[in-house]
Formats: sequence, C-alpha cells, structure tokens
Amino acid sequence: MKIEESTAVETSDFKILIYPASRSLQAKEVKEITEKLYDFLPTWNAHGKSLTSSFKIDYKQFVIISVDEEKVQASGCSMDSLNRLMREIDKEYQLGMFDRMKACYRENDEIKTLSLIEFRNKIKSGELQNIEVFDFSKDTYVNYLSDFLLPLNRSWAGNIK
Repeated sequence: MKIEESTAVETSDFKILIYPASRSLQAKEVKEITEKLYDFLPTWNAHGKSLTSSFKIDYKQFVIISVDEEKVQASGCSMDSLNRLMREIDKEYQLGMFDRMKACYRENDEIKTLSLIEFRNKIKSGELQNIEVFDFSKDTYVNYLSDFLLPLNRSWAGNIK
C-alpha cells in the first residue's frame, strides 16, 4: 500500500523514515525495490504484532517508509529488520542511502546530490542560490508533507555563511 492510499496519513504520530539515494533511480530499479518492499512490509512486525506501514518512492530518489505507531510501536528489532532490508537494497543497487554526509537539492527541476562539504562550500561561494533543499530528518508524515523540500533560505542549510 502506498502512503497516499493509507487511512492514517492525517495523524502526526505517523512515523516516517527517509532513505535518500545518492542518485536518481532507474525505472527498473524502482520496480524491483517496490516489489521488495511489497514483499517485506506486510510481514513487518514488532514482537509478533503486525506494523501498519506503507511506502513510496519520491522524486525517483527517496524511499519513504511510513509506520502508524498509534496501535503498535516499531521496536528496535523491527527497525533492525527494516534497516537490514534497506542495506541489502542499498548494496545491490549501489545507492549510498546510508551516507549521511551528503546533501540533496533541487535546482531547475533537477535533483542533485553533493557531499556535505562541497554543498556548504558552494553555498558559501554563492554558486548555489535559487535552490530547494531536501531535509532527511523529517520523522512524521505532517512534517514530511510541509518541510521535506524547502527553499534554501527556509531550510536547514539557510544559515550556512
């Protein structure tokens, strides 16, 4: 089930996990990753209790997993099993999803990824100005909807000088 089809998307308690790839996914990769997630999520559980979850692949680059923790909270073990799957996907497709030292932004409708150091240097030098910046730290569906992609001056990178 995709996020848009979920009945629980209106609650701020809907936990979001963002796995940012370092590059755009090809159509075949999107299909294969979608199949893997369709196989995994219905069996995902916390201490034997099923987790209500969904996903979507946003901008052909970000795998967004959502879980409704209102009835059953994701446990350490359940998060480990999800991360194990995502690491397998990351390795198979060489996506760099677990590289947290990168920044993704949109410039002229194109999604770009730079190392965090290069990103900061380009902002400081003025090379990057009219961009929108992705924020991978969003952890609720409401925050994801409102603040996942923001203009540079309103984003986490807006204070880089």
